[in-house]
Amino acid sequence: MATVDITREHSLGKDVARERAQLLADKLAQKLDAKCEWCGDELTFKRSGADGSILVSDDSVRVKVKLGLMLTPMAGMVKSEIEKALDKYLA
Repeated sequence: MATVDITREHSLGKDVARERAQLLADKLAQKLDAKCEWCGDELTFKRSGADGSILVSDDSVRVKVKLGLMLTPMAGMVKSEIEKALDKYLA
């Protein structure tokens, strides 16, 4: 199993960052065919072979994805896609 763990700082405020995290979650849900659910300031997502969370705070967003054995070879691509999306949505 591989884990992708990325934290990005922001100056958007928690509410705006949460809205942007939802956009990121929508993209992940589409690409990974994942189910997403908010619990407080943490959005969790799950699909067969992968699960993770997006934690939103006042000044940062942390994305953590655990990939199962079959998706482990794609860890580099997943990390790259998340980094691009974070750069886009938190700019």
